[in-house]
Amino acid sequence: MNEYGFGSRGKSPKREAHCNYDNKVQYLLSAEEQLLCQISSRAPLPGVLNRICIALDCQIGNVVSLISLPGGGANELGATATNAAIFGLYTFCSEGVVAENEELLGTLEMYCSEQRSPSADELRLIERAKCLAAIAIERQNEADQQGNRGVRGNRRGRGSMHEWPVSSN
Repeated sequence: MNEYGFGSRGKSPKREAHCNYDNKVQYLLSAEEQLLCQISSRAPLPGVLNRICIALDCQIGNVVSLISLPGGGANELGATATNAAIFGLYTFCSEGVVAENEELLGTLEMYCSEQRSPSADELRLIERAKCLAAIAIERQNEADQQGNRGVRGNRRGRGSMHEWPVSSN
């Protein structure tokens, strides 16, 4: 590279950061679209919740997420938190997944290997994950009410989410 910054074959750090951001946005939009397609096609709820968690974990990094459905109670949530602590994980986030009518549909728990709180950007991703989870759970509840219990399996099962690239629209 010469004194004027010309002649470099590599990308500038600013351009490279912009490209990474664009790639991340495209990845998030694609993953969210895939999740919505799976929800609308009535894919099994535990698998959808797992993919939401995986996407969320990948986007935030250094976290493990879990969505629990109602029925396990406070004992189950407490046991999960205790087990996480045994492995040196700290509670990163624990929030309810609620329907538009404020009905509790589940709980999103996230654990991290370092004690910290979510940033504003991470909170937006968490809100999108909760929204997608609420849509998926409500679809399952509707199917259950229509007598389609065999299509998705046991509603009381736990969906563990370990992925989730989510757009912050």
